[in-house]
Amino acid sequence: MSSTIDPNRARLPSLKSLRAFEAASRLGSFAQGAQELSVTPSAISHQIHQLEDFLGVKLFERLAGRTLLTAEGKTYAREIEHAFGIISAATHLVSPQSQDKSFVIATGPSFAVKWLQPRLPGFLNSHPGIGIRISTLSSQDELDLGQFDVAIPYWPAHTSQNKAQPLIEERLRPLCSPALAEQKGLKTISDLSRVTLIHSANALTWTEYFRAIGHQNIVGDNGLWLDRSMMAIEAAVNGLGVVLESEFLARKELESGELIAPFEDDQHSIKATTYFLIKSPKAKNTSMIAAFTAWLEKEIKAHGDS
Repeated sequence: MSSTIDPNRARLPSLKSLRAFEAASRLGSFAQGAQELSVTPSAISHQIHQLEDFLGVKLFERLAGRTLLTAEGKTYAREIEHAFGIISAATHLVSPQSQDKSFVIATGPSFAVKWLQPRLPGFLNSHPGIGIRISTLSSQDELDLGQFDVAIPYWPAHTSQNKAQPLIEERLRPLCSPALAEQKGLKTISDLSRVTLIHSANALTWTEYFRAIGHQNIVGDNGLWLDRSMMAIEAAVNGLGVVLESEFLARKELESGELIAPFEDDQHSIKATTYFLIKSPKAKNTSMIAAFTAWLEKEIKAHGDS
C-alpha cells in the first residue's frame, strides 16, 4: 500500500466546521443551526470563522444581527450539501441500522423540486414511519456509483445497462410569460427571431427543435443558457425570454397563468420519453421500494404524465 499523501485530501477543513456551516446555511441562521446540532450559536459562529480563515473567503455577511450568505458562501453551501448527501447515501447503503424503514431516491434537482417533493406528502401520509432521503444527481456518471435504492434519472446515457424502465413522456414546446407574448407580438413561430431564447438542459436544444418542426433558419435575438429546468422556467416566468421546456415540469406555472404556450397547436410541440425508473440491485428494503414505485406510477398516470 502506498504511503503517499494526497495533497488535495490533506488540505480539507474540519468536519465540525463543515457541519456547522452546512446547518447554518441550510436553515438560514446560526441560532437554528446551533439548535439542530445541540450547540450554542457562539460555537457555530466560532466554527464558521475557522472555516472562513481556512478558505480565505467570507462565507457570511454579518449585518445588524442578521447573517446572509455571500456569493462564495452560496456556491460552497450548494456543493457541501451535495457532498453531505453523498456521504449520507453511502452510509445508508452499508449501515444495517440505517436501513430499517428508509430508502434513498436519486433524481435530478428540477424533477425533485418541481414534481416529486410537492407530491411526497401523499406517499408519506399513507406509509407512516418510512423515511426518504432525496439525493440529487448532478450527472449521469453518478448512476454508476449505485448510491441509491431508486433512481429517476433524466435521459440516462446507459438505459439498457442500468435496466431502466421508461417512466414519463414529456411534451416540450416554447413557453413564455403572457406579458412577453403580448409585448413581442408572438403570433407565428418565426416571431421567435425577435426574442431572447432561454436554453435549458433538457432532451431537445432549440436548434434540434427548429429542425424538427421545419424552421431551421430561425435564430433568436439573444440567448440565455441555464443548466437547470427549474431555473429556466423561473427565468421565463420573469419575462427574460422564451424557454423550450416541458409542460410536465411547468404545469404549475401553466395552470396559474404565469406561463403560456404562445403556439398551442401540436405541430409546435415535440414528445420525448425522458424520465426513467431504475431500481438498485443492492436495495435492501424491497417492500418499501415496491410500495413507492407503485405509488409513483399511479401518481404519474393520475396526472396524465405517462
